[in-house]
Amino acid sequence: MSPIYALGPEISFPPVEEADKSGLLAVGGDLSAERLLLAYSLGIFPWYEDGQPVLWHAPDPRMLLAPSALRVSRSLARSLRRGRFELRLDTAFRAVVRGCAEAPRKGEPGTWITDDMFEAYCLLHELGFAHSVESWQRGELVGGMYGVSLGGCFFGESMFARQRDASKVALVGLVRQIEAWGFDLLDCQIHSDHLARLGAAERPRGWFTRALGFSLQKQTRRGAWHFDPAVLDDLSQQRARSALPDRCAEP
Repeated sequence: MSPIYALGPEISFPPVEEADKSGLLAVGGDLSAERLLLAYSLGIFPWYEDGQPVLWHAPDPRMLLAPSALRVSRSLARSLRRGRFELRLDTAFRAVVRGCAEAPRKGEPGTWITDDMFEAYCLLHELGFAHSVESWQRGELVGGMYGVSLGGCFFGESMFARQRDASKVALVGLVRQIEAWGFDLLDCQIHSDHLARLGAAERPRGWFTRALGFSLQKQTRRGAWHFDPAVLDDLSQQRARSALPDRCAEP
């Protein structure tokens, strides 16, 4: 059984290969911007609940989505073409994180987005490293997602939807935009059937850390993000990129 490292005040992590079978690598430390950015650069992320110390994870395998591998079902393509949602970037970061924290999770009584996590990611947003993708409908925020950007990798953290397809439309918009900017990967962390239907796939941790190393050689697109008009135009012409029938789409 692999030892679980107890972090001290120094900003460092053990090698990701030391994680246990569940992906748990280390316990403790803090959620300072410096520590969070180092963690993401190494393929590590925090995930814990209220009442626990900070738990740091580096799972094997890792769920990843290459932008070119995105699959769009026929029903989702229709939502995009009909313009049901207005897509925005970085106009309501705190509201998106709050929406993710408040979203009900099947089989989960609470949220892992603690108050400390909330403030830590809001600080990363203020520093230009964390970003939100938002679906708006008649002036109301109805879905979206947020995550961290370093080099050519976007690390997705959480998403929520108050209207059908709202979070999926936000994800498609994000993927198309980062593809236009030359990003290599969207990190989805752990497996879900929903993400698999959208084209994400599991890769060995070693593959991910090597790919991440190459992606981090690219310059980080820091600061407030905005959609390119050409990307929004292309989304309105979106066609299905999947043979999945509509009944397989996420409810």
